[in-house]
Amino acid sequence: MIAIRDALKAGLFSHENWLRNIVAGTIVGVVALPLAMAFAIASGVKPEQGIYTAIIAGLAVSIFGGSRLQIAGPTGAFIVILSGITAEYGVSGLQIATLMAGFILIALGFAKLGSIIKFIPDPVIVGFTAGIAVIIWVGQWQDFFGLAHVTGEHFHEKAISLFNLLPSFHLATTALAVLSLFLVIVTAHIPGLKKVPGPLVALIVITLTQSIFQFEGVRTIGSAFGGIPQGLPEFEVPSFTWPQVISLIGPAFTIAMLGAIESLLSAVVADGMSGTRHDSNQELVGQGIANVLTPLFGGFAATGAIARTATNIRNGGNSPLAGIVHSAVLVIILVFLAPLASDIPLCVLSAILFVVAWNMSEVRHFSKIMTKAPRADVVILLVTFFLTVFADLVIAVNIGVIIATLHFLRRMASSVEVSVSEASDIHAELTHLGMQNLPESIVVYSVEGPFFFGAVETLERSLANTHTDPQYLIIRLKWVPFIDATGLQTLEEVITALQKRDVVVLMSGANKRVERKLRKAGIINLLGEARFFNDFTQAISQLLKMDNLKQDDRVIMDGFLEASRQYFESKRDETDNKKS
Repeated sequence: MIAIRDALKAGLFSHENWLRNIVAGTIVGVVALPLAMAFAIASGVKPEQGIYTAIIAGLAVSIFGGSRLQIAGPTGAFIVILSGITAEYGVSGLQIATLMAGFILIALGFAKLGSIIKFIPDPVIVGFTAGIAVIIWVGQWQDFFGLAHVTGEHFHEKAISLFNLLPSFHLATTALAVLSLFLVIVTAHIPGLKKVPGPLVALIVITLTQSIFQFEGVRTIGSAFGGIPQGLPEFEVPSFTWPQVISLIGPAFTIAMLGAIESLLSAVVADGMSGTRHDSNQELVGQGIANVLTPLFGGFAATGAIARTATNIRNGGNSPLAGIVHSAVLVIILVFLAPLASDIPLCVLSAILFVVAWNMSEVRHFSKIMTKAPRADVVILLVTFFLTVFADLVIAVNIGVIIATLHFLRRMASSVEVSVSEASDIHAELTHLGMQNLPESIVVYSVEGPFFFGAVETLERSLANTHTDPQYLIIRLKWVPFIDATGLQTLEEVITALQKRDVVVLMSGANKRVERKLRKAGIINLLGEARFFNDFTQAISQLLKMDNLKQDDRVIMDGFLEASRQYFESKRDETDNKKS
């Protein structure tokens, strides 16, 4: 209840804020009505279940969520996933998967994974939302044009079937659908009606038209679903079996993943519009509670709704009271006006979803990435988009994130430099020691950047380019922020190989984090404690001492060899004289 607590501290529940939140909540409730029914039908369930979902989820997220402005309910992003789950597992399977997804979201919130949205690249998000938009748009052709039953399991098969059926469109249904689309789009541009939701205007006008003229062959909520039951839903725990639960683990994680992305995106949008700041972890907990409760009252998966949240803010909503009022308005409509819903044509809901799909597609953002983003981001965008449309949303997001991650790793690996330090590179250290150049027997390799599995090849390649082995080699790790297991293993292999070739290896400059890992992996033991230094200057100083000792040893040995040579030459001369 962080959002409510923060709103109380800010004084947003005071009397002067009541009116603005009641007005905003009422408008959002009216906007949510046609959308909830449209999303429910498109998801393969009854229209009233969409209203139940909007009521329960809207109330739960407003009370338990991490954003004081978030409006939750069924959304267009879920349509593709939920319709597939409903088709395969039935409505009960959808509700069980939603319940499981709720617990997953709560666990994600308690695990402090609310920052998950930061790790999904923008091209992936834009790609799969645009793909969902295309699927929703094409999927609504049947009700928009009044077509017969569409065949096909995959998108391309359904699209071909729809194209073949288009010549047999139903004239009255299509006319009402086009008029609905016109009203949804134009209402906002008519003076005096700018604040009246276009979907509501279309719903009322088209429903009245159909109820008056009773056009034959136009499918309505009454003819397709038997109307909407009047009254509130009853509490009922969905029946399930353990094999069913196991089979729904995958769909549940899919709902949770998309719900987390959608709700956190909506919260970020709300913060940008209002200047507030949400608690992402608490938002996941709130969304989880909502998805646990909605199936218990006949609903299905819900998440933060960007369009309804934006509508709330534009109309003055500034506290969770607006979300609570939004749910109350839907309760009133359900209790007192449910019988009137029988005459609502399905084509008006399809027209509303056409506009929803257009807004989801983010055509301008999509085009901007296509024309101005780096080539790799364009590839990620297109791969995610086409996989969403022609394969599966989960596959699309997974592949998109994997490609983005691999691209990032490649860029990170290319940013790692392993190079031989010249005298100019270590001028300050040499000056401190009173030197101008390093002895030829000492070579210094500097590693700059994160030393992880993608960068080990750089070190191996750099060392391989050394044609002659030096007597001493210093590996500087001053600019290495972290090192992973592969980097440690590579260091061990390199050090072992050099030691076998009688090269003395020293290491310097590792930060505390890297040093701990080096000690744990046994690298420092392999080097010898005396050959690991925190400071590069100390390493150079120690090497110079070692080098001087070896030079003294060589002088003594050279003197001994010269004396021996002279002794044996004198003996040889004496022997020659005796012979002569």
